[in-house]
Amino acid sequence: MVNDGDCVAIFHSVHRVMKAEKVLKGRQLDVLLIPAPRQLSADCGMAIRYPYELHSEVKQALATFSLPLVDVWWMKAGKYQLLA
Repeated sequence: MVNDGDCVAIFHSVHRVMKAEKVLKGRQLDVLLIPAPRQLSADCGMAIRYPYELHSEVKQALATFSLPLVDVWWMKAGKYQLLA
């Protein structure tokens, strides 16, 4: 479900991830609501997947709506890397 070059954004609650999805899709960004990968251990069990190329736009949009991220992970060479 997560391919190389994808980012996975983790939130504290289902409410926040659903609101983030609405905000990001409202900006016509290519995002998808997915079950959070187990190895990332999300509290709410849901996450948002998007291409790495959109990372800056996603962070900016979420900040505009005061939607804090727990973590953002990037899939590279089949392994997750935490983005700073």
